[in-house]
Amino acid sequence: SIKAFRQVLYIDPGFPRANEIHLRLGLMFKVIADYESSLKHFQLAQSDSRPSTFSKADVRFHIAHVLEVQGKYKQAKEAYEQLLTLKDLSRTVRAETLRQLGWMHHTLETLGEKPQRQAYALHCLQKSIEADPSSGQSLYFLGRCFASIGKVHDAFISYRNSVDKAEANADTWCSIGVLYQQQSQPMDALQAYICAVQLDKAHSPAWTNLGVLYENCSQPQDALKCYLNAMHGSSSSSSNLASRVKFLQTQLSAAPPASVQKPRQLPCIEDAWNIPISQEMASRQNNQQNRSPAGSAPQQRTGYPDQVDGNSAKKLKVASGSPRAMTPGTSEVGAEHRPAVPTGPPPPFYLSQQQLQVLGYLQANQETLNPQQRMLLQQLQQQHRAMQQHKQQLLLQRQQQVQQQVQQQAQQVQQVAGAFAAPPRPYGTPYAMPGSQRANGYTPPQGGQGTTPANYRVMQPQGRNPAPVAPLSDQDLQVLLSQSSKEGASSLAEDILAHLTGPDLLDTPRLGEAGVPSAAPEDGTAPKGGAEESKDALKSGLAERLLPGQSKPALSIAMSAAEVLEGCAEVARQGGAFPLSLLSDDPTPPRPPDPPSPPPTKEQLLPQTPSVYLENKKQAFSPQLQEFCVAHPIAVIRNMANILKLDLGLFSTKTLVEANPDHTIEVRTQLMQSPDENWDAERRNMVWRCESHRSHTSIARYAQYQASSFQESLKEEQDKAQGVQRESDSDSNSSLPRASAGGKRWRRSAHFKTIKFGTNVDLSDERKWRPQLQELTKLPAFARVVSAGNMLSHVGHTILGMNTVQLYMKVPGSRTPGHQENNNFCSVNINIGPGECEWFATPEEYWGVIHGLCERNNINYLHGSWWPLMEDLMAARIPVYRFLQRPGDLVWVNAGTVHWVQAVGWCNNIAWNVGPLNGTQFRLGLERYEWNKLQAFKSIVPMVHLSWNLARNLKVSEPQLFELIKYCLLRTLRHCQVVVEFVKGLGKEIRWHGRAKNEIAHYCANCEVEVFNILLVKEVDKKHVVHCLDCSRRLSPRLEGFVVLEEYSIEDLMDVYDNFSLQPAQTPSSSS
Repeated sequence: SIKAFRQVLYIDPGFPRANEIHLRLGLMFKVIADYESSLKHFQLAQSDSRPSTFSKADVRFHIAHVLEVQGKYKQAKEAYEQLLTLKDLSRTVRAETLRQLGWMHHTLETLGEKPQRQAYALHCLQKSIEADPSSGQSLYFLGRCFASIGKVHDAFISYRNSVDKAEANADTWCSIGVLYQQQSQPMDALQAYICAVQLDKAHSPAWTNLGVLYENCSQPQDALKCYLNAMHGSSSSSSNLASRVKFLQTQLSAAPPASVQKPRQLPCIEDAWNIPISQEMASRQNNQQNRSPAGSAPQQRTGYPDQVDGNSAKKLKVASGSPRAMTPGTSEVGAEHRPAVPTGPPPPFYLSQQQLQVLGYLQANQETLNPQQRMLLQQLQQQHRAMQQHKQQLLLQRQQQVQQQVQQQAQQVQQVAGAFAAPPRPYGTPYAMPGSQRANGYTPPQGGQGTTPANYRVMQPQGRNPAPVAPLSDQDLQVLLSQSSKEGASSLAEDILAHLTGPDLLDTPRLGEAGVPSAAPEDGTAPKGGAEESKDALKSGLAERLLPGQSKPALSIAMSAAEVLEGCAEVARQGGAFPLSLLSDDPTPPRPPDPPSPPPTKEQLLPQTPSVYLENKKQAFSPQLQEFCVAHPIAVIRNMANILKLDLGLFSTKTLVEANPDHTIEVRTQLMQSPDENWDAERRNMVWRCESHRSHTSIARYAQYQASSFQESLKEEQDKAQGVQRESDSDSNSSLPRASAGGKRWRRSAHFKTIKFGTNVDLSDERKWRPQLQELTKLPAFARVVSAGNMLSHVGHTILGMNTVQLYMKVPGSRTPGHQENNNFCSVNINIGPGECEWFATPEEYWGVIHGLCERNNINYLHGSWWPLMEDLMAARIPVYRFLQRPGDLVWVNAGTVHWVQAVGWCNNIAWNVGPLNGTQFRLGLERYEWNKLQAFKSIVPMVHLSWNLARNLKVSEPQLFELIKYCLLRTLRHCQVVVEFVKGLGKEIRWHGRAKNEIAHYCANCEVEVFNILLVKEVDKKHVVHCLDCSRRLSPRLEGFVVLEEYSIEDLMDVYDNFSLQPAQTPSSSS
C-alpha cells in the first residue's frame, strides 16, 4: 500500500485526492513506527485545504500523538493544548486529547512536580471520560492514577468500569492483579494475572508480577516459569529479570528434591491456568467462539497449556458490588452470534497442551523409551492424527459453505443483471461491489450475451448488502487490534488509530477526482486488477490532464529553446498536472535495480579490495590514479599522506582542542560490538537495526572522553598482564571479541559496553580552520574539496559535509551505519590515526537487494540506522569488500557504493564528497534525486540548480554527460515556462527577485522538493517560506496569499540552453 500510494504522488504530484493519500501514509507509517515519515505525511495532509475524510482536528491530534511517541514531549504537550482551544472540536477528539495529556502528566517527571502533575492528570482523565464515557482506555488510565496516590477503592472501580467497556485488555487485568497483591490477596491477584496472560500470552509485566507473587509465596519453580515467559514476551527485558532467572535456576539445581515439594499456598501455574477459572470459561467457550475471529490463537509460550481459548478470559469481570471479588460474567445481551465453525465442546480425542508436550518429548527420545512409554507414544500419535483429520474436515466444511454462498450470490447478481439489460442507462453514481465479494474470488461476469452491457449498472435494493461470508464487525476489528497491540506507545497508537478511523476508513470507497467518494462501476465488465493496470490507468489519466485533446510532442535536445517552449501556454491553460522528472518524460516511478546476473559464485563474494601503494608524488598526480579510482566500487590509496607530506597532526585531537575547544559536535551513543555482530537491545538476536542515540557536546569534552577511554583500556591491559590471562578468543588490543576459526557467528558478549562516537564535526569555517583546510590543497585535483573538475564545486553554495570537510572522532567500536552517499556522489576519507578502521562495501548495483533486506527488517533504507549482517549478505549473493584503513590511507568511495565502517582503535577521520565530471556520476545523482522524490526524502544536492550552473560554467566533451545535462535543461526550462503561464493565467504578478552570490538553492517548505526559478512565497509564522506549485495549489487553488518571485528571466535560461553544446574531445598534443 505504501509503495502504491507513493507512486501515485510521484506520477501525479497534483493528484486531487493527495490529502487522502497523505492521511493513509501517515497512519501506516505510524503503525510500523516510522515516525519521521508519519509526521511528514500528516503535516502535508494538514496543509491541504481540500476536504477529506479526516477533519483538521483529527490530523492535528495524530501529529501531536506522533510527537509524543517520538519522545518529543514538550512539543506534543503544546500541540495537545492548542488542540483543546479549538471551539468546534468533536467530543471524540477532545476525549482522546485529554486522555493523552492526562497520561503524559501522570508518567513524565519533566512536566512538573508530582502533586501538581497527578492533580492535573486526574482532571484531564475525568474530563476525557465526561466527553467519551465509553473509553475503556481512559478509565484504565484513571485507575492507574488513583492507584498511584493510594485511592485503592477508586482505582478498583475505574478498572472494573474499564473491563466493562473494553474487556480484552491485558493491561487492566495486570493492574487489577497489582492492586490485589498490594492488598495481600494472593489468590485474587493470581486470578487477575492469569486473565492478563490469557488475553496476551506475551504480556511481560503480568508474567513478571506473577513470578514475584509465586516467589513471595515460596514457589520458586512456578516463579521461574513465569520469569522465563516474561523474558520470551518482552521486547526489552531488564537485566534484573535475567539475573533473577539465573539466581532461581542456581537455587533450584542445588536444592534437595524434598525442599521443592513443600505445601503450596497457590495452585501451580498449570493448575491456575485451567482450574477453576479455565473450566468456568470452557463452559462458555461456545459463545466466545461465536464472537472471536477465526485464526486468532495467540502464540504459544512455554510453561502453560493452550487447551482453552485465551480470549475467554476477558469474560471475567470484577463484580460490581465488591472491589475484591472476581466472578465469571456472562455473554453480553444482544451480542451477535455468527457461528464460524461448528459449535460444541472439542471431541474427547483432542490432545491437551500437556499431552502435546509429552508427545513432543517422547518423539524426540524414541530410541531411549521403555515399552510402556512406547505404547503411550503410539496412543498419543493416533489421537494426534485423529485431531488433525478432524480439523481438516472442519476447514473443508467451512470452505464448501463459503463456496456455496459465493455461487448463490453470483447467481443472484446475474439474475438481477439480466433484468436490467434492456432499459436505458440509469443516472447516478455506480454501485460499489461489496469488498467481501472481491475478497472471496468473486468477479462480475465478462461482457457478452446474457450479461449487462458496459453502459449499464446493477441497481442494488436499498437496505440489502449481501455478502457471501459474515463480515467482521467493529467489535471483531477491535479484538483483532487488541490482540496485535504492543506495550507502551505503540499500543496507544493502534488503539487511537482504531478509535479515530472507525469503519469508514477501513472500508472506504474509491475516491474520484471531483473530491467526493465514487464507487466502482458494476456494469458487467470485469474491473482491471493488478498493479500494472492501475499504473497504466494512472499514466493515461495523467497524460490527458497534462496535454488534453492533443498528442504530446516528442522533445529532443536537438530542438532550440523556442521550439521547446511551444505549446506551454496551452498546457498551462488546461490547468492539469505539471509533473517533472529529470530522467525521462515517461512518468513511470523509479524502482530499485535488480542484482546483476548471473550472481557471483561463492568464491567471488569476498573480493580483494582494489588498492595501490604510492611511491612518489608523480604517481599521486597521474591521470591513471583517478582512472583507477573511478573504475572500482571502492579503492584504498596507501602512503598518500607520506609522499605528499600531509601534516595529519593538524587534525589530531590535541590540535583540534587547542584551535577551537568549544566547537559543537554531534555525539552518537552506541553499543560496542564486534564488526560481524549486531545484537538487539536484549542481546538475544542478531538484527539489522543499529542502535545509535544522538546528542551534542564540545570538542574539548569529547577529547576528555576519548583520552579517558584510552587510559581506561590501557589500565585494563596492564591489569591483565599482571593477573590471569584472558580467554584466547579475545583481542589484547581491544575489548572486541574475535571471530571463531571456522568463520561462524561470533559469541555474543555477556554485556555490551556503551561508547560515544563524535561525528559530523563541521570544518567549513575558514576563519576557524584555515591551517587544516590549507593542508588539504596538497591533494591531487580529483580528490580535493574544491576543484574545477568537481561537480560539487559548481553548486554555488555550501552543502555541509559534501563540499566542505567533516571530521569524525572515534573510540574502538564507533560505527558509521550502512548508507550510500547523498545523491550517490563519490567520497574521500582519510584516516588521521593513530588507530585503524575496518571498512565494508558493496557495489552500487546491489543497493536494490540491500534495500529489500532493510524492508524485510522493517528499517527505512534512506534515513534508518542499519548494520548489515554478513550472513544475510552472503545468503543473498551480495559481494562485500572488507579491509582495514590504516593511518594516512585515503579511501575513495565511488558513486553509489554502499558502505559501513567501524573503528578498530582510537582515531580521527576526515571526509568530504566529490563529483567527477563523468556521465556515470551525473546519471546516478539523477537516479537518486528521483528515488528520493518518490520516497518523500530531501535531496540535499539540488540537481536542477547544479545542471544549470554546470551548463553556464563548463564546456563538456563527454557525450553521455552532455546529453544528461542537456535533457535536464530542456525539461526544467519547459516546466518553468508552464508554471509561468499558469501563474499568469490566474492573474498573479510575477516579481523579479534574482539571485544573490552564494544564495542557497530553494526547497519547498512542505514536501522538500527542489524549487527552481519560480518561487511561490507565503508568510508562515512571520517568516517568508518557499512552496512548490503543487503544495501552493493545495493550500490555495488560486494562489491567494502567495507572492510569486522569479530568479532568472526566461530569456536568460533560453540563452544558456541554446549555448550549451557538445565540445570536441581534447586529444593530447604532439608538441612538447
